[in-house]
Amino acid sequence: MILSISNWWSDMSMVEQVFWGIAILFSFFFVIQTVLTFFGGDVEDMDVDGDADTAIDGDGGIDFQFLSLKNLIAFFTIFGWTGIICLHSGYSPGISALIATVAGLIMMFIMASIMYMMGKLVEDGSLKIKNALGKSGSVYLPIPAKRSAMGKIQIQVQGLQTLDAVTDHETDIPTGAIVTVVDILNNQILVVKPN
Repeated sequence: MILSISNWWSDMSMVEQVFWGIAILFSFFFVIQTVLTFFGGDVEDMDVDGDADTAIDGDGGIDFQFLSLKNLIAFFTIFGWTGIICLHSGYSPGISALIATVAGLIMMFIMASIMYMMGKLVEDGSLKIKNALGKSGSVYLPIPAKRSAMGKIQIQVQGLQTLDAVTDHETDIPTGAIVTVVDILNNQILVVKPN
């Protein structure tokens, strides 16, 4: 068997050997990359310094990355196999290399586009407290009068939330009362009035 592979290899032209070498090597890397992508090639136990909230607030997904390791592996995989197919179809080595390069670039563009579109699927689950303005909720913990202390209300803002609240009302607002949000203090405390 080794002798037949050796004969097969030596019967090829130099250009054909280059295409086969690239196709086999990068197909191997492509398979490993695919397996790692689907079965846990992520790094889990990393120590990272910095403010996670800042990093998350600034994360807009994945930018369009044409040059990346995954894209280069895909380029050379498609380049090698397309070159082999073109040579076996009777094209000259120059035309085969040109067609293989175009096919590889198209594959890189497709992979970059897929990653870009997947990056746009991110969802920001952080609470936007400004969405509470003008909404009504019910008092969960009594709210003392004239902002003397904080109480809590339950309100539908991106799902049911229990949030701190104060009031400018002359009397305490008891548990179960319906209130409307009229302002937000320090981007975290709701100012409410009874309905």
